[in-house]
Amino acid sequence: MTTWSLRRRPGRTLGLLLLVILSFLVLRRLDWSTLVPLWLRHRHLGLQAKGWNFMLEDSTFWIFGGSIHYFRVPKEYWRDRLLKMKACGLNTLTTYVPWNLHQPERGKFDFSGNLDLEAFVLMASEIGLWVILRPGPYICSEIDLGGLPSWLLQDPGMRLRTTYKGFTEAVDLYFDHLMSRVVPLQYKRGGPIIAVQVENEYGSYNKDPAYMPYVKKALEDRGIVELLLTSDNKDGLSKGIIHGVLATINLQSTHELQLLTTFLFNVQGTQPKMVMEYWTGWFDSWGGPHNILDSSEVLKTVSAIVDAGSSINLYMFHGGTNFGFMNGAMHFHDYKSDVTSYDYDAVLTEAGDYTAKYMKLRDFFGSISGIPLPPLPDLIPKMSYEPITPVLYLSLWDALKYMGEPIKSEKPINMENLPINGGNGQSFGYILYETNIASSGILSGRVRDRGQVFVNTVSIGFLDYKTTKISVPLIQGYTVLRILVENRGRVNYGENIDDQRKGLIGNLYLNDSPLKKFRIYSLDMKKSFFQRFGPDKWSSLPETPTFPAFFLSSLSISSTPCDTFLKLEGWEKGVVFINGQNLGRYWNIGPQKTLYLPGPWLSSGINQLIVFEEMMAGPALQFTETPHLGRNQYIK
Repeated sequence: MTTWSLRRRPGRTLGLLLLVILSFLVLRRLDWSTLVPLWLRHRHLGLQAKGWNFMLEDSTFWIFGGSIHYFRVPKEYWRDRLLKMKACGLNTLTTYVPWNLHQPERGKFDFSGNLDLEAFVLMASEIGLWVILRPGPYICSEIDLGGLPSWLLQDPGMRLRTTYKGFTEAVDLYFDHLMSRVVPLQYKRGGPIIAVQVENEYGSYNKDPAYMPYVKKALEDRGIVELLLTSDNKDGLSKGIIHGVLATINLQSTHELQLLTTFLFNVQGTQPKMVMEYWTGWFDSWGGPHNILDSSEVLKTVSAIVDAGSSINLYMFHGGTNFGFMNGAMHFHDYKSDVTSYDYDAVLTEAGDYTAKYMKLRDFFGSISGIPLPPLPDLIPKMSYEPITPVLYLSLWDALKYMGEPIKSEKPINMENLPINGGNGQSFGYILYETNIASSGILSGRVRDRGQVFVNTVSIGFLDYKTTKISVPLIQGYTVLRILVENRGRVNYGENIDDQRKGLIGNLYLNDSPLKKFRIYSLDMKKSFFQRFGPDKWSSLPETPTFPAFFLSSLSISSTPCDTFLKLEGWEKGVVFINGQNLGRYWNIGPQKTLYLPGPWLSSGINQLIVFEEMMAGPALQFTETPHLGRNQYIK
């Protein structure tokens, strides 16, 4: 191949040199401001922390924010909820970004439909709201594993929320994709995002001093140029602060406000104060009470926060719903999983209705805004449909023959390590283990989270965190031992998030001898799961059904579908699916008594409703206009 050098072509060298000099002279005389779009010329400083104040460009700016999570609200209702936020006198939307929902498998990303982050942010901008984005990678948010994907736990040495190589490599690939979507939505690029949060409440975890600087750099290296924030509660504030990032606080009482703001002043000096999470209520756990916070108490605390010169974000403004299996859990002394409803006793109800909190806060923010607030959007209509009765039925044991060959393994395999979904394991749902036994005795093992034990098809009890042993009776002949294990939700907050693998963990023992030769069925209950059960697979409902089982009903709607709440009186524990959408779990131990069914998920005509019930079916499925959560709703 011919090569050339500058020495061989002096004429070309001189020409190139003259071109460079001429270009430099032209560029010096060019007015670069004419090349910047007019609507971007005033956007060069963004949100800044100056003294005690936030400044947006050259103007003092108060952040009056509210949290709505797009992934907990049907997309068809995003506009309604955002308009109600604007009408309450707020100027900023905050939202988390759930990694586990956006990247269910390595290399596969989902930002469609209800996960269309960009559409949600742009809709907020269109309505006149600024946005503070909280992209994690860990978000807490009472969501499974704090928003981290379960396939990370396939690595036996995984150390989440640290600079462990296996974790940071996964974060880097996720951020490469996510930030390519987020960067164009920033304020300085013409979008509504005025600030970005670095991780979430890391001071309470604090296992690696290099981790938060890593996350900060990961954001900046991918083009995040807006104001960076941290967010910590009283347990972690002292350890959650990092250089070059504005610290904010999370709380619920005026007592905490005084303590935490004093601490912040001592640490970071004269900086704007912000309560990133003022908790307007609280989440509920199965078997616990329904948590409420009086509207007068909320108004009193919000007033005190603003009077103290602090910006504020209402967490939650509207909670929404833990549709599907997305709910998280807590595990300090006892394991407690979160209910399906994320009503949170928030400013708007789970279905987006007004409350006494909303009206009091609207009056408050309206009194300090200086401009008239938008009119209140109309309420979304509700409907109490006629009760329906299941007509078709399929027991789990009959369903197994339509599910293909089970996974065969000498030892139990936990959910995350099942060789399915392109090597990504199973994230959510149930998992069934089978093996043959030849004797009775004491069965023991580590079950996560709740395992119903069967001898052949007869239920003999449960194994869980508290019950680790069960007596297996003597049965003559061929005996199949089965354990149906439910992942009730991975812990989303606390120091034990590395230990959140689900299913059977380690060996299962009968009389202290490990059982072998397992057949394992993945029951993830995705849409594709039910496609196996065509019309010919179902049978008429028997007088005495065998459980667990699937029950099929039809809801006929002649007019425009409306929101409703599904009431399962007489049913015990399971999951409900409507037209292929997973509404979430129900359990008769409460406190949640109904499941929110959004109107957009229904259609005029026949709607298919499937209930997976573990133990006992009721006579019918009822519908009501109210959620039976003890909410003090304001009817406009």
